[in-house]
Amino acid sequence: MSIPNLITLGRILLVPIVVWAITSGEMRVAFLLFLAAGISDAVDGFLAKRFHMASELGAYLDPLADKALIVSIYVSLGIAGGLPIFLVILVVSRDIMIIGAFMLSWLVGKPMPARPLLISKVNTVAQIVLATLVLAEQGFGFDADVLSKLTMALVAILTLLSIAFYLAEWVRHMNSFGAGH
Repeated sequence: MSIPNLITLGRILLVPIVVWAITSGEMRVAFLLFLAAGISDAVDGFLAKRFHMASELGAYLDPLADKALIVSIYVSLGIAGGLPIFLVILVVSRDIMIIGAFMLSWLVGKPMPARPLLISKVNTVAQIVLATLVLAEQGFGFDADVLSKLTMALVAILTLLSIAFYLAEWVRHMNSFGAGH
């Protein structure tokens, strides 16, 4: 168990605390914990690369920790009224669809390589920016209504594009096995 993996596990353990903070209306605490999670993500990535501590476990744990945190924050903010429910459903459904498609391809003996698409990386950044903005807005009482709405629209568009690109990639992958693989 390397230091980067321990840091990642710590980020996973933060998830229920962040959920508690959001659903209890402790938005400043939630914001600070989310900030700490973001910093820990950067630190564990830096340590893994710089000191050659990358591991197969870390390659699975890190994105799992990121998704657990983002999905939990979106669901919690939806429950607390900080994000519209349609956006929460869209973000969570996208992740379920992608996981389902990867599992299905694996179950039928046509496993897909797990590499994130560029649109997915951009989408994740937008999701993080929106969560940070909403937590900061609610935790510190400033008005970023226009910026929040624009960022919500951007997240919705990028999430829909990400679904479309992953679906196209999955269909292409699954069809390629019928043609001589």
